[in-house]
Amino acid sequence: MTIILTPGSATLAQLHTIWAEERPARLDPSAQAPIEAAAALVAQAASGEDAVYGVNTGFGKLASVKIAASDTVTLQRNLILSHCCGVGVPLDVTTTRLMMALKLLSLGRGASGAAMATVRLIENMLATGVTPVIPSQGSVGASGDLAPLAHMAAVMIGTGDAFFGGNRMPAAEALSRAGLDPITLGPKEGLALINGTQFSTACALVGLWRGWRNAATSIVTGALSTDAIMGSTAPLRDAIHTLRGHPGQIAAARAQRALMEGSQIRESHQHGDTRVQDPYCIRCQPQVTGAAMDLLHFAARTLETEANAVTDNPLVLVDEGLIVSGGNFHAEPVGFAADQIAVALSEIGAIAQRRVALMVDPTLSFDLPPFLTADPGLNSGLMIAEVTSAALMSENKHLANPCTTDSTPTSANQEDHVSMAAHAARRLLRMNDNLNVILGIEAICGAQGIAFRAPLQTSPQLQSVINVLRARVEALTHDRYLAADIDSAAAMVADGSLAAAVELPGWVAGVAE
Repeated sequence: MTIILTPGSATLAQLHTIWAEERPARLDPSAQAPIEAAAALVAQAASGEDAVYGVNTGFGKLASVKIAASDTVTLQRNLILSHCCGVGVPLDVTTTRLMMALKLLSLGRGASGAAMATVRLIENMLATGVTPVIPSQGSVGASGDLAPLAHMAAVMIGTGDAFFGGNRMPAAEALSRAGLDPITLGPKEGLALINGTQFSTACALVGLWRGWRNAATSIVTGALSTDAIMGSTAPLRDAIHTLRGHPGQIAAARAQRALMEGSQIRESHQHGDTRVQDPYCIRCQPQVTGAAMDLLHFAARTLETEANAVTDNPLVLVDEGLIVSGGNFHAEPVGFAADQIAVALSEIGAIAQRRVALMVDPTLSFDLPPFLTADPGLNSGLMIAEVTSAALMSENKHLANPCTTDSTPTSANQEDHVSMAAHAARRLLRMNDNLNVILGIEAICGAQGIAFRAPLQTSPQLQSVINVLRARVEALTHDRYLAADIDSAAAMVADGSLAAAVELPGWVAGVAE
């Protein structure tokens, strides 16, 4: 089923569906009139004598060079070819398709000057599965994501490579197999396609959605850890969190409290427990994970706004009859959002890793055996699994350093302050991968620790999580090759299997709604 996008009001839920389900997308018919009006104004400017940036002039530092009307088609083609300088591994197909849908939304606002034929080709590529090969490196996030978007535009004119039917092939062949024809770019169209933040925004959105799944899963794994070490649920009382007022903290505490409801382990030490307070990694889970969730929600609002924005240059102001240069291509808002997501991911992993360390340490884990193994000494148990979690936690801390503060001048100093939004967004993939592993290891440790509390049982909801985990990761009775188990647990975090084993409140379960 095709997703119909209305420029200016597309939702994160629609965009999530395009990404997660590889659904095709088309613009609402109401977008056609504004698109055609802007294209007409550009055509008028192209036939005139006045210099209009990007229509009949060179680009960037060469903006003062006037281009003859007879050369405007060559100008746009040369622009695309010269900007195809991306390097590195290709962006994955689903994120590339999301990037294309975001470009549709931007062009659909009727301020870019692209022709309807150009818009229709993007729609038809999404419908038939022609996906440009987009090298993942080469953008500094100002003047738009020039190199990545140029590789998209190159496919549209029959150059470069594309994926089709699961195979990589020359763009012209992919278009032909799909029954599509390449286009000839008119005045300003090349610039409209490559100026914009769609690469950075698509990567940031994917980082957001994967991060939210990790955040939700961390509430589940955190509850497992709390029951494993016989932690107190008193710090989860609603009154504590409503007194502070942060919505993420309140929601996280309520969700974890519900997950632990009915635990025999918890009931066994409700009264007479001599411990007054648990370590912060147990006691302050709502304050940390909830704050991270608030940050993800804030980033989501920024990215939803950016997804609906016009971010190329110059902009065609149809009502005023003007084509005006501006700076909407500067991806600072996206870079800031990605940096915020990175901080949230790092902190979710940091506190989760401390819970892992707590469970394997016999001096802190409240009667659990060393490294959660029944025969310590002969067996090392989960000793090195904890070390792995620490390594990935540390890596994420380094990756969480802000990218937006690392500007560098480019393009002969014409572009003298850039956002580095592409760097900020791309690194979220690696951070989420690392966090998948940290939480997977925590799930293994939590389930192992709860088993040592038998005959006391955990809550029905947490037992459901353990059952799902045990379908792919057996209990650790003796030392064995653990890498495969860690991979399986991390995959269950990544695909949402562990979080889906329980009922989580809507606010906690997803940020795409």
